[in-house]
This record gives sequence, C-alpha cells and structure tokens, in this order.
Amino acid sequence: MSLVLTTHYMDEAEQLCDRLVVLDKGKIVAHGSPAELIATYSTREVLELRFPIGEQATAVEKLRAARPADRMEELPDRLLWYTAEGDAALSAVHELGLRPATALARRASLEDVFLALTGRALVD
Repeated sequence: MSLVLTTHYMDEAEQLCDRLVVLDKGKIVAHGSPAELIATYSTREVLELRFPIGEQATAVEKLRAARPADRMEELPDRLLWYTAEGDAALSAVHELGLRPATALARRASLEDVFLALTGRALVD
C-alpha cells in the first residue's frame, strides 16, 4: 500500500516518509529515503551561525578565506556551514576571532537537502 503526501514541511516528510521525491519547479531533482538524500546531498552536521547586525558579511568573508573548500550557505538571518563536525567548526570560528551572537551545531536535515538541490530556502 502506498500513500502520497505532499508537504513543504521537510521535518514532517523526514518523519513520515520511507521514500520521497524532491521537486523543483515541477521537475524531479532527487528521490530516495530521507537518510539516503541527507547522506548524498548534505554533510553529517550543520553549524548555524547568527551574527550581530552588520557583522555577517565580514564573518562570511573571513570564513571563506580560511575554509574555501567547505560549503556555506548565506541566508539573510544566518550562515549555514556544512561540516562533518559542528563543534570543531565552531572552534575554528572562534580561532578566527569571530564571535557569533548564537551558534547551533545540529544534524543535517531534509531542509538542508532542499537548499542544496534548489539553491533556495523554503520561504523563497
């Protein structure tokens, strides 16, 4: 038996679906289990950094100069650093003299996969 669920809530899809299809502008861009998609299109962890107003651009510049090979996504309100080890990445941020207002190391999710595949956040 199959059930088709359509949702924009990636956490809901990750919890409820055994297999999924990611669509972008009506075209299939990826399919598989949530774990397969995360393993293929993201890293194990993501470090979310929020900087005080006006400081994010400078922080991004410093981080990209120090870590040019790492994948980073700059969103209007935060910076996402895709990494295998979030705590080590946060230590590297502090070693560069950067002091984010908040920092959160978390496991990668389907929302990160969506961002990687489409180049835009779900709010776009």
